[in-house]
Amino acid sequence: MAHAVRQAFAAGADSYDRARRKLIPCFDDFYRTALELIPFEPDDRFEVLDLGAGTGILSAMIAEAFPKAHLTLFDLTPEMLLIARQRLKPLGKRVRFVTADFAAASQAKSYDAVVSALAIHHLPDSGKRHLFGDVFKYLTPGGAFINADQVAGDNGVSDRHSREAWIKRTRELKIGERDLAAAQERMKQDLPATVGQQLVWMREAGFIDVACSYRNLIFAVLSGSKPKV
Repeated sequence: MAHAVRQAFAAGADSYDRARRKLIPCFDDFYRTALELIPFEPDDRFEVLDLGAGTGILSAMIAEAFPKAHLTLFDLTPEMLLIARQRLKPLGKRVRFVTADFAAASQAKSYDAVVSALAIHHLPDSGKRHLFGDVFKYLTPGGAFINADQVAGDNGVSDRHSREAWIKRTRELKIGERDLAAAQERMKQDLPATVGQQLVWMREAGFIDVACSYRNLIFAVLSGSKPKV
């Protein structure tokens, strides 16, 4: 599965960013919600781990909103991280890049926030549950886990409606048919879970204050915190 995902994203790395705003019709609110859930002040110093960081879109937003934050970007696809390196080059030593399967990699340090955008839905349900447990372990007490991701509908009817509405909205935004086809090809590797399932798994892992703070068709932002004591 990891190899298939890597191949799909390596093939589309060059065009990935170009179509982002049209493929995510709720782009601004989606990413803004993720940023607003980071429990720090703009001048705070803290460590962030970005799982499945891709081309660094979310990390770049965090770096701008929190100028003293340090970031570690994990991604399976070197071609995607190459774009992230170019995007975040001005940050110098504030940022670190790791090419690895984040679902299998172990962390040698703790982080104050773990974030992910449009990545975890590639894992099977057992992999998601395992990852949530791992994230909990390497968060510092009081740290936050924020997952902005693609999700499944609560049932077959709602899932089909959401996906049909998503395609309609991308076309209303004048998405190129080639970009839409490429996205749909990548989505063949997707294994999204429902919001409800993932909130349960996060609670089982030990997270508190678990919530879905944003939902729009196939996109949602989930979060939870590690208890301070």
